[in-house]
Amino acid sequence: MSAGSEDTEIDRHLADPRWTVAERAAEAARRRYPADVLAVAVHGPLAHGDDDGGGDGEVGLLVVTYRPGSGPAPATRRVDGVLVELTVAAAEDYLARARVITSRWPLTADRYVTTRPLHDPGNWLRTLRDEHLGCLARARPAEFSAAARQAWYRGYAAHARAARLAEWYETDQALLMLGEARLAAATVNGLLSRTYFRDPGDAVRRTGLAGADMTEVGAVLTRQSTELAARGQPVDGTVEDLVTRG
Repeated sequence: MSAGSEDTEIDRHLADPRWTVAERAAEAARRRYPADVLAVAVHGPLAHGDDDGGGDGEVGLLVVTYRPGSGPAPATRRVDGVLVELTVAAAEDYLARARVITSRWPLTADRYVTTRPLHDPGNWLRTLRDEHLGCLARARPAEFSAAARQAWYRGYAAHARAARLAEWYETDQALLMLGEARLAAATVNGLLSRTYFRDPGDAVRRTGLAGADMTEVGAVLTRQSTELAARGQPVDGTVEDLVTRG
């Protein structure tokens, strides 16, 4: 790193109190659990480094331990006005997650690919990224389609629930369920196009679903069901399909 980039890094840390809180939390975890902590990193907006910060944003902090059940417990706290979400995971467990394409992959992949180390003497975070990118390179189209079908079921159920609640004039609950349907539909789009997102808000914005109403979300889900069927993953089946292994 050049002197100029080091100065920029220092200025950015001073300008954004989230970095101060993140570094203090990382130091505290290492001090309290010196034999357990393998790596500490930030993920989310702070790791990307291209948002305006301001101190009121959330810090996603990852503590990686050598063994399951060691180190601090996962927690969420507001520290000096900064909301900190602490994720704690054993190294092998987290690597195992990074090697699998799940129905929530578009919302989790960014945590494997974009991290900023606060403590990583063994370059474990590079291993995490490489493992996930290797998983993507090996994954067959059918894996993404199968995961998309599971996400579609989540969206369909939320949309149906939202419609019923709207009929019963349970407006607030209907809006909550509609939000879940939007996010699930965005996740389906991400899986079908192999696109991951920074967070749920990014997902619905980039897929054009942020302001979609009940009818529009229903139309998206219908189109998605057609595409899934064309990819060999029909959303409808028989009872035999339901209970057949594989």
